[in-house]
Amino acid sequence: MAAYPKLFSPIKIRGLELRNRIVMPGMGTLFMKDRVVNDRLIDYHVARARGGTGLNVVEVSNVHGPSSPPRYGSLAEDRFIAGYRRLTDAIHKAGGKAGVFLWQPGIVAGTFLGVQVIVPSDMPFGDTVLPGAGVALLDEIVECYGQAARRAVEAGMDCLELHGAHNYLLHSFMTAAMNRRTDEYGGSLENRARLPLRVIREIRKHMPEDMPLFMRVDAHDDYLENGLTVEDMIEFCKLFGAAGVDVIDVSRGNTLTNALKYEVPSLDIPYAFNADNAARIREATGLLVMAVGRINGAQLGESLLEKGKADLVGMGRVQITDPEFCNKAREGRATEILRCMGCNQGCFDAHMNPAMPHITCVRNPAVGKEREYALSAAAQPKTVLVAGGGLAGMEAATVLAQRGHRAILCEAADALGGQFLLAGQAPRKGEMKAAARHKGLLAKQAGVDIRLNTAVTPALLEELRPDAVVNAVGAGADPVVIAGDSQANVCRADAVLAGTASPGGRVAVIGGGVVGLEVAELLAE
Repeated sequence: MAAYPKLFSPIKIRGLELRNRIVMPGMGTLFMKDRVVNDRLIDYHVARARGGTGLNVVEVSNVHGPSSPPRYGSLAEDRFIAGYRRLTDAIHKAGGKAGVFLWQPGIVAGTFLGVQVIVPSDMPFGDTVLPGAGVALLDEIVECYGQAARRAVEAGMDCLELHGAHNYLLHSFMTAAMNRRTDEYGGSLENRARLPLRVIREIRKHMPEDMPLFMRVDAHDDYLENGLTVEDMIEFCKLFGAAGVDVIDVSRGNTLTNALKYEVPSLDIPYAFNADNAARIREATGLLVMAVGRINGAQLGESLLEKGKADLVGMGRVQITDPEFCNKAREGRATEILRCMGCNQGCFDAHMNPAMPHITCVRNPAVGKEREYALSAAAQPKTVLVAGGGLAGMEAATVLAQRGHRAILCEAADALGGQFLLAGQAPRKGEMKAAARHKGLLAKQAGVDIRLNTAVTPALLEELRPDAVVNAVGAGADPVVIAGDSQANVCRADAVLAGTASPGGRVAVIGGGVVGLEVAELLAE
């Protein structure tokens, strides 16, 4: 029996049976170049399918050529079918099921040069005003969704998902915060539902009757004047269900306001913060519902299903961090799971920083390099000394041990973790400390010879005579020399975070970067 019986129970939706209730939700990986499926994307998804996930929703894929950003997926032309077919075939061979996000980015396309931006109503954008879409263009978009659905079916997808959240085109028509039209597509809720309903019906025309259709929606609008309420969304979902949607994927967040924090929630946001909204929509509509949003543990997912808050759980970043998440949880090896800590440094920052080629993960260096980084036994085991017990040193030592080398990890301090332990002392960043401690546990389980309070010196190297040395001692802060810095009432920020200095009374924090802000907040608390 699985360790989490609800989570690992099968579910049948129309003609599709999933082996469990865990979905790898659709995301933008940025692995594609020129919108074409490549081996990097295939290897990434195959690793998660082999890892036991119930369904891979493979990628956000635009349906409309002129508005397709370059590093994202596309099903806007027949030439893309072959690549998606290779992807679905590989996922099926790995034992999984595949779906795809049908997507039109709306206002978000404006962040890319040379890409058409489609919005419901005239909208200021930088130094210009974007014109609202004409009816002829909307007719074109509806047809594009249908043709993209046809291509996805030809590519062997097991289900389709329509993206109707996060200020993308369909959400922007649903919310009166963006839709100020006075024609048949604006005004009343029924009119604002007209475009998504046309799209749903067009998609269903190009799908087999027994193929499920998922739809992602925002539970409500945050920080948007005249935005959607959860009551609005319940009424929308009733209409969508009647038109042919089988599963409502309840997300949250938008790109126009600080609600972006709910779209890719960081460690500041509570676990399962949106689950109650999913439960409410499930109860009010009678539709199958998928909950998403900081559900990063098997027990949490199990609890949501047990309480009837959802029928499926979207667990994305935890499977980026650990592609074997499902297998480990099902087999009762939850303590071995690498936990996502909500840092957003690789999975989200890649979308904000053009210099990053694709998503990465602080905890999993193999993201996007699954084939290159596949571990194999060492042909000639060696003794390797790793200097430094931070996250990088622990990772290096663990991989060495897993490959059969004798790994000796030396840390000058009395605990493993390095800068991550220190970062975990700041307000709301305890998950970083937990991640560092857990990595130390995994290193020990892998057989690493861990030596604390041990600096790497010439004498130690002479004593151990390793075949190789890995330098992972990390970085330290540069000293800041100011008049009076030797006085007893002057201390460094890292000493405050570490707890070795405890300033009180009136405290001046010199330096307003992230560290200064965190120290000031810690002292204020």
